[in-house]
Amino acid sequence: MAEKLRIVLAATPAYREMVFAPEVVARLEALGEVVVLDDPGDADALRAALPGTDVLITSWGAAPLTADVLDRADRLTLIAHSASSVKHFVTDEVFRRGLRLTQAGQAMALPVAEVSLAFTLSMLHRIQRFDHAMHAGAWRDDVPPQHGLTASRIGVVGASRTGVEYIRMVVALGAEVVVYDPYLTDDRARELGVRRTDLDDLLRTSRVVALHAPTLPETHHMIGARELALMPDGAALVNTARSWLVDMSALLNELRSGRLDAALDVFDEEPLPADSPFRGLPNVLLMPHQAAATVECYFEMGEITTDEIERHASGRPLQYELTEAALTRMG
Repeated sequence: MAEKLRIVLAATPAYREMVFAPEVVARLEALGEVVVLDDPGDADALRAALPGTDVLITSWGAAPLTADVLDRADRLTLIAHSASSVKHFVTDEVFRRGLRLTQAGQAMALPVAEVSLAFTLSMLHRIQRFDHAMHAGAWRDDVPPQHGLTASRIGVVGASRTGVEYIRMVVALGAEVVVYDPYLTDDRARELGVRRTDLDDLLRTSRVVALHAPTLPETHHMIGARELALMPDGAALVNTARSWLVDMSALLNELRSGRLDAALDVFDEEPLPADSPFRGLPNVLLMPHQAAATVECYFEMGEITTDEIERHASGRPLQYELTEAALTRMG
């Protein structure tokens, strides 16, 4: 590499410790000067740091990259987001100025898929219902029939990064899998060992429906009262994606009836209020938006970010580059 880079890392001390292992920091320092900003949301500090900067590493709570901020970026060529979604801070100015953009969301795909699989198995075996009954003092309780994964059709809404990891797991364990995703091709479906179908058919015929679709205008409340009514008695909904996808009021009505089960890691209001009716339902398994929160996932985010910067510095293609067109299809 002919010239050393100036890299600005905008992340809190706690985030840096969680994501950037010492050996990864050493790799960044080998690329050039690393300037640290402790408050990623401080636009004034970012503006002051950008002149002469080649690479900007962003994190949770990043300041929006407006024209006013980017006017100071006289050498900037790459924005490397060390987490997943960039929609809260990336503006049209980024692409208008020809800046390249990458992110580390791939690190989250595997742990979230693992939680989705754990949710799926719990739903099929009614673990959440038995757990609730035993905590209440019962030995057994009246629950819907239990089922095995290999005897069940699993419906996946969205062949996203996480959706694909989840599909690979449930297919490997012997489940029949159907997928609804308007961007999934027949060739790709065959490669994954699944069958494409429409949303209504998926809902009518699946024992567990796992949501892995992105947050887009067209996916808002894609699972509403009509769609939930299509699901057969005893079926279950698994959501480790975003509550944006589900009409949560309609879901609550179905869950209160006891007709469906659900496993949820995401909610309209977070943290979930202490008096939320979801908390008291025996047919609901809850997690506090922590599906991706493994030690390994966080360190992999730092590794991916550093890999991408090294690729950029050596003129190699980025592995996880985001184009403006691709961003419109991502949550």
